Amino acid sequence: MALSMHFLESSLYELAGLFLVPVLLLILLALLYAFAALGGFAVEWWQRRGGRHRSALAAYRLASGAGSDDLELWIMRRLELLRLASRTAPMLGLIATMIPMGPALLALGRGDAASVGENLVTAFSAVILALVAASITFWVLTVRRRWLLQELRDIEREAGEAGAAEEA
Repeated sequence: MALSMHFLESSLYELAGLFLVPVLLLILLALLYAFAALGGFAVEWWQRRGGRHRSALAAYRLASGAGSDDLELWIMRRLELLRLASRTAPMLGLIATMIPMGPALLALGRGDAASVGENLVTAFSAVILALVAASITFWVLTVRRRWLLQELRDIEREAGEAGAAEEA
């Protein structure tokens, strides 16, 4: 019984360790995406501020003849990756924190301070970068959602005014 329990525990430990590199790569990807999204956001903000922004939502509506429901779906699709990044990055950070904690605790029990430090650096660096990525993408998501919903409201108002003018 004790042997099978030890085998199960060590198997779970080894399996969890396999996820460290993919999770760290996903955190790096999320961080790169966050900075790319922030750059695109800054350009769009500058264009809006200068009155040179061309609405992608209005262009989509003209090209497709989409109604309000279709435009809302387009907005959701446009914001989906930002939403996913802002929600999953903290979870990835937690995973990347917890995986190295096992080896750090084992090293602590052996009195190996250097190994404890190495594992904690990995753990805390990963969670910090994941939270930075999540914060940036959440901020961009929130402001961009407001911009797109304002554009949708303006499009709906114009359509309502055009319909009222045709009736008159």
